[in-house]
Amino acid sequence: MIPLPTFSPILAALAISVAANAALGWAYLGQRDYTTEARTALRDMEGQRDGARQVASACSDSVDDLRELADKRARDAAPARAAAASAAQGHNTRADQILAAPQPVPGDACASAQARVDDWLKGRAKP
Repeated sequence: MIPLPTFSPILAALAISVAANAALGWAYLGQRDYTTEARTALRDMEGQRDGARQVASACSDSVDDLRELADKRARDAAPARAAAASAAQGHNTRADQILAAPQPVPGDACASAQARVDDWLKGRAKP
């Protein structure tokens, strides 16, 4: 018969120590993998955040450029708007005079309109 080895307390402690170290090593490797994945995800999210900031900054700059262009165009167009308003005022005054005047041909709206157009055309033909 083969003699069975006897287990001494030192062998038992060594076996428990090896098992505990194996469990701790396994836990360490799992935690290391989780930490690596978390760091990679964090870098990805930081990249997305930085990209979004760059896009938002470019958009803001473009909006500022558009505002400056709109302000410049408003300044450039102010004299033309003032001239158009002045011309419109003259036209409005003339229209009010025409509408307030009695019909040139009483009782005939078409003949009155034709007479007013003829007068207007004569006024435009003057140098």
